[in-house]
Amino acid sequence: MAAAGPGLYSEIGKKARDLLYKDYHTHQKFTLTTYAANGAAITAAGTRKDEAVFTEIQSQLKHNNVTVDVKATSESNVITTFTVHELGTPGLKAILCIPFPYQKSAKAELQYLHHHAGVAASVGLNANPLVNLSGVFGTKALAVGADAAFDTSSGDLTKYNAGLSYTTEDFVAAATLNNKGDSLAASYYHSVNPTTAVGGELAHSFSTNENTLTFGTQHALDPLTTVKARFNNFGMASALLQHEWRPKSLITFSTEVDIKAIEKSSKFGLSLVLKP
Repeated sequence: MAAAGPGLYSEIGKKARDLLYKDYHTHQKFTLTTYAANGAAITAAGTRKDEAVFTEIQSQLKHNNVTVDVKATSESNVITTFTVHELGTPGLKAILCIPFPYQKSAKAELQYLHHHAGVAASVGLNANPLVNLSGVFGTKALAVGADAAFDTSSGDLTKYNAGLSYTTEDFVAAATLNNKGDSLAASYYHSVNPTTAVGGELAHSFSTNENTLTFGTQHALDPLTTVKARFNNFGMASALLQHEWRPKSLITFSTEVDIKAIEKSSKFGLSLVLKP
């Protein structure tokens, strides 16, 4: 159903965002996934940013159309998420997220995917909840959508965004109006051939009258190795090399540099993902 329809609002411009920003790191991250005898997937992850170290452990168990995720973090938070797929009708998904200690971030969400629509609605599980509603209408080729959030405690709209996208077999163009109408972004993604893709994004802030222009490309050196690079109009350049040295196990080297101050600004990142 999702493949035939426009998808959810978060998918507008996703192709370009993934090309320009996904897997770029300036820190060190290690992720290890194993599987228990009952089929549960257990993932341990550690991230080092500057001098701080953040860790988390997550277990995921699937049974029929129900998935249960339990994640514990080094900040002593435990988040349990229940997901029910195909709830009563094809394309309908229910999600219940409960943190411990109990916080305002607890919420319930419904997602529905149709050939001509993608709708998501969530509500916080507290006395004065935040209500979020998004919808995309159209087809896989041409879609328009909106995303809004309402704070019942203040009676204010805390978020309202809008977007549209045009998709062909090898090209995706999207435009979004974000930050309560303060910023406008236009992006594109083009698959030049089976191994190479290019993309770009132009973002304009109306409040600061500032433009940010970012270009990027990715190329598969072979079926297991990919290189990516990006550059923006402020002189920030980034590159990464990702290699799948065994099925689903990835090692990624990335770097970022300000070409206006190369000797001071170079940053390096390393990500290692291990799966059996």
